[in-house]
Amino acid sequence: MKLVTFETGDEERVGALKGNFVGDLGLAIDSLHSGALGFEQRPELQKAVNTVVAGGASPRHMIDLLERGEAWGRALEEILETVTASREPLSLPQGVCLPLERVRLRAPLLRPGKIVCVGLNYESHRAEQGIKSPERPVFFLKSGNTICGPGDSIVLPPNSREVDYEAEFAAVVGKRGKGIPEERVFEHIAGFTILNDVTARDMQHGDGQWFRGKSCDTFGPTGPCIVTADEIPDPHSLRISLTLNGRTMQESNTHDLIFKIPFLVSYLPQSLTWEVGDLLSTGTPGGVGHHRKPPVYLKPGDTASVTVEGIGTLTNPVVGP
Repeated sequence: MKLVTFETGDEERVGALKGNFVGDLGLAIDSLHSGALGFEQRPELQKAVNTVVAGGASPRHMIDLLERGEAWGRALEEILETVTASREPLSLPQGVCLPLERVRLRAPLLRPGKIVCVGLNYESHRAEQGIKSPERPVFFLKSGNTICGPGDSIVLPPNSREVDYEAEFAAVVGKRGKGIPEERVFEHIAGFTILNDVTARDMQHGDGQWFRGKSCDTFGPTGPCIVTADEIPDPHSLRISLTLNGRTMQESNTHDLIFKIPFLVSYLPQSLTWEVGDLLSTGTPGGVGHHRKPPVYLKPGDTASVTVEGIGTLTNPVVGP
């Protein structure tokens, strides 16, 4: 499934993206509880319906949905696939299925718990800096105020003149865990999304550490969706790219990651706990603006688009302070 957070009117909802339509999961689950979809009479769906209904009231936000667990998610997907594949006309309650152009997609996780990022984790990014490969992962945190969604503006801060882009592939934690062995890592991953790790280089290098330069407001565009892990059979074989005003600036593949996802996810919870809704952004490939000659920094009027194979494209305009 492609899970989204969307806005219709003044309300934030969780949904499933299918082609050019968004299914409102809250309304769909409410309809299952009330019997409005009529699926209770279809024996082939009875088990799935019972599983979803047993999960309780409709999810209020994405983390609430992810906390329902893998079995609940599979049952919900079975029901949605039946709805979209049915040859019989279905009388869906109003608002359950909405044209994409009638909603505003938000960041899938509006309020993630931890935003954990990995620096220097693509061979091409290491090479463009002329440094040795790190012996262990370089982790840092972005703060929650960075989060914005598809189409939202990246706002340049007034105290920086060197704001850079960084295309990244991110894993979404779907199951709480500590002391996770590598062979069980994917039991804890709900899915994957895109993150643009926007960075004020002058702050980053001037401070001698990365937090402030990585954590300005709007410096964490994510989306447009979370693709559930079952639809990404090999997360280490995905094309990743970034264009700036239509010009390709970064182009690589996740097989170029120095430290792979199983190692990263198991390495940190030796000493901390992953929580549902945490984000792990796995690093950026070569081609960042700071290491170009001459450097290329974001400016008002720019448009940055990050594309990851199997997920989609995340596009954000750039505006001044």
